[in-house]
Amino acid sequence: MAGEIINRVSNSQLITIDLTDYAPKVSVKELDIKDFLFQGIVLKEKEFRVNLKEFDFSNYTNKTVALNCSSDAIVPMWAFMLVTSYLNSVNADIHFGIKEDVFQQIFTANINAINASKFEGKKVIVKGCGEILLTEALYIAITKKLQNTVSSLMFGEACSAVPVFKKK
Repeated sequence: MAGEIINRVSNSQLITIDLTDYAPKVSVKELDIKDFLFQGIVLKEKEFRVNLKEFDFSNYTNKTVALNCSSDAIVPMWAFMLVTSYLNSVNADIHFGIKEDVFQQIFTANINAINASKFEGKKVIVKGCGEILLTEALYIAITKKLQNTVSSLMFGEACSAVPVFKKK
């Protein structure tokens, strides 16, 4: 049939990666050490230990936890270790940082865990937008992961992809 419209994108051998597929499936709970400090700014060891002992850590059982201190207090490293020991006792998955940063750390780890061999010699497009915040760090991670494996790497959509890398 003359003038038939052919969908060249669906007939191509392009593989589209949607980074949101690698987003963490867990919600991150935040635990701020400031809440255990005297007036939120001073660590008094005896009081700090009592506050931790009296705190109900069961709310963090089997949860992903972002551990941080939001005040300008000088917090010794052992304090983070001590809080971590309590969180370990309830089988929490503990990361340092604020909630959003921990989410991005896990997201990046998921990208780094991709089996790149399934993209060996393929033409790959990484989608340029998604349902959730996609940071520069995620696009850097996928590029590092795939560049030495794929024949070409592009950004965007099949109809308007921006070339990033092409194997010579």
